Amino acid sequence: MSASGDGGAALDDEDSRAGLEEQRRCGPRRNGCGQFCREIGMTEMTKELAPPTDSCDPDDGPEDARDHPFFANPEDLTAETYPHLRNISSGFMFKRVARALEPAPPEYVTLPLERRGAFTDGHMVAVAKWNLLWESAQFRRRYFDEDELPPEVGEIADQGDVNVVFVPRTATRYYEYAPLYHLLSRSQAQRHGLPLVRTGIWPYTASYSHPDRYLSADSGARLSRAWASAVWRHLSPGSPLGAFTRTDPIRLLAHNLDFWVPPVTAVMEDILRGFPEVSEQTGEQPVTLADGTILDGAIAASPRAGGTLWYGETWAAEVVEEVVEAADSHGRLRAILDAVRSNRVEDDFSDRWSYAREDFERKLYHKRNKVRVRFVELTDTIPVQGPETEVEGSLVVGDFLALLDERERQIVVLLRSGYTKLGEVASVLVYKNHSPVSKRLDRIRRKAEKHFSL
Repeated sequence: MSASGDGGAALDDEDSRAGLEEQRRCGPRRNGCGQFCREIGMTEMTKELAPPTDSCDPDDGPEDARDHPFFANPEDLTAETYPHLRNISSGFMFKRVARALEPAPPEYVTLPLERRGAFTDGHMVAVAKWNLLWESAQFRRRYFDEDELPPEVGEIADQGDVNVVFVPRTATRYYEYAPLYHLLSRSQAQRHGLPLVRTGIWPYTASYSHPDRYLSADSGARLSRAWASAVWRHLSPGSPLGAFTRTDPIRLLAHNLDFWVPPVTAVMEDILRGFPEVSEQTGEQPVTLADGTILDGAIAASPRAGGTLWYGETWAAEVVEEVVEAADSHGRLRAILDAVRSNRVEDDFSDRWSYAREDFERKLYHKRNKVRVRFVELTDTIPVQGPETEVEGSLVVGDFLALLDERERQIVVLLRSGYTKLGEVASVLVYKNHSPVSKRLDRIRRKAEKHFSL
């Protein structure tokens, strides 16, 4: 591809002939011409991915061979080397990629990729190629011929420019949550009964083992608990996870793996965008389609190099913090947390002490104490505040007593001095029955509610 005089991308003679032949062969299909066409000559193949060698059937019996490549060797792992996640550059396949200027958020779609006979080797390579083109985002469908994609992928590609990442469909949903799994420290994984797995690759390209054969049926629940333990300190600082009941909204949010997949994906792509380009000599150019039009929203550029996304516990912990920040990029997470904290009920807390519970009870009983006033009676019957209720915030209880008339104050004094029956109070105040006392008590309650804003 060479730059034209007006800054556009012109095709050389050989690529032009290939593009015309492509148009004649495919016609106006997904990649034939116009808006449904990839840029001919841009995606030159430089290296083929080897087809996957694993042909495990999900119906095969489970295995627990800890020397299998799916597992990491615990003896070789330290806090400095585990966990570990890497990326493979699309530069192994392409000299240029159509880099989306405003990439759409990616979504995950599962396919039966590990079911024996479900996909041909060529289809598996096409899926790997699709996923490696993460920089192209919603434009990656434009790289593929009509018959190059598996039918399931083709149906999605025919929907238009959508940003989709394909992963194998498994009972344990390992591939969907793999980035979260690979952020767990060694102790977090082992504490929740999860095996230590080998270095991960994102996005998915090929599989050499069926994870359902090596992970327990409840591994999803175990991962949920392990992830919650990893992220909890960022959601509720100072209060342990066990201080809340299983139905606490923030605790449920911490365990919801589907909530955390989009932010962790955003963080990984942000890390990858910081990687250098494979070729510094390859300048950015417009993406020219086969019919000569320019693809809006993308530039042709050298693909970014692959490499390590994180390595070791310290690095992974920093990424976890970035994931929480990404979840709150538009204030969404903060709004949820604030709403929950502002509307907590006692049932949200377990019997275990926590700062959150102490703060909740302080606010709860502070409000209640405003109407649960203590009085003592002096000889001249002038009530004063008890030592434990002299001041509630900036409010002196005596301010409220000033709102009561003489009879009302006498009723309050008598009730706090040991008179428990309204008839006894009525007798002391020389009432014929307790009805006047009941009416005055109702007025006292209404005045208290209005004065203390209850």
